[in-house]
Amino acid sequence: MDIWDVRAFVYQHFADTTHAPSVDETARHFNLSNEEAGEIYKELNNRHAFFLEPETLSIRMANPFSGIPTDFKVHANGKTYFANCAWDMLGIPAALHCDAVIDAVFTKSNEAVQLEIRDGKVTNGELLVHFPVRFAHWYDDLVFT
Repeated sequence: MDIWDVRAFVYQHFADTTHAPSVDETARHFNLSNEEAGEIYKELNNRHAFFLEPETLSIRMANPFSGIPTDFKVHANGKTYFANCAWDMLGIPAALHCDAVIDAVFTKSNEAVQLEIRDGKVTNGELLVHFPVRFAHWYDDLVFT
């Protein structure tokens, strides 16, 4: 077992349950101590494999999945996932290789929008997604981005 096995477990856990596993759950799954699992979480955070809440071992983001509720809800495979942003709301159906219905809210206008993803394509609407921060700077403040 290496750290990438833990990363794969985290992503599979998100896909199966819609939420992040706790350090305890990860430790139990791999027969590790909580301290060992916590150190692996920190290393994966340092490598941008996922993003921890500051000063904790709670997974905030495992892109495209959000560990907290957001304005980007992705309904897929009979479950509701939260995405971190507009980019990630499209990434969840891509990661799960499935169709989806997405409920989102425009940040500036607070207007609700619904998108349908069928066979990897948006089937309704002609919306644009705007990224105010260049990709090279996303990790400068990932929560804002």
